[in-house]
Amino acid sequence: MKQSLRVAIIGPGNLEFYYQKLQKINKKKLKSELKKIAKALVEADVEIVLVPDKGVDMEIARLYKKQGGKKAIGTIPKSDKRYGIEHLKPYMNEKINGKKIFDEFIDSGDWREQNRLRGFFGDIVLSLGISPGSELEMNYSTYLFKLMKGFKNGVSNVKGLHPQIRANKNIPYTYFIYTPFIKNKKLYPETEAYLKEFGIKLEYIKSPKQLKEKLQKL
Repeated sequence: MKQSLRVAIIGPGNLEFYYQKLQKINKKKLKSELKKIAKALVEADVEIVLVPDKGVDMEIARLYKKQGGKKAIGTIPKSDKRYGIEHLKPYMNEKINGKKIFDEFIDSGDWREQNRLRGFFGDIVLSLGISPGSELEMNYSTYLFKLMKGFKNGVSNVKGLHPQIRANKNIPYTYFIYTPFIKNKKLYPETEAYLKEFGIKLEYIKSPKQLKEKLQKL
């Protein structure tokens, strides 16, 4: 049986600072846009995977489930001894219409592994803005993918990092960059060049409608 496509959602944690202050998107417009993005994910019949925490990822999860999304998966570093996961628990247990948002949780290990593997838990990474954390997560995915593809001599066996890794298993590993949430509308040319070199597909998404269409074609 063919697996459902899984989209890893990444983006800024501080909505007010990133979207209102940096991107000049008011709260009402942002809420409307996020609702349309979530609806596109629902209508494309994909699963989503994210960290249950404050930020745009959680906003998408709420709107996705509110509109009938099929499956939301949370990645949790349950084994972390330094920082723990107490601050995640309210989000992990959050409900929409009387039902828990998250259908399943993946134990990612500790926070270091969480950051490294977050993008690898999806067939597609959907970036909804550029922050230090989201850049770190995407760069980790890019570097791990480089190792997976054998671009570093002597290091290629990274497929055993976690049983829930989805990168490059069902479709070519792909990054979707949502351009209305990025001031320059594109990644750095050097970043684009590295993605091309390593074989990571890059798609610039200009609207929820285009997001839905791209997902349905995969």
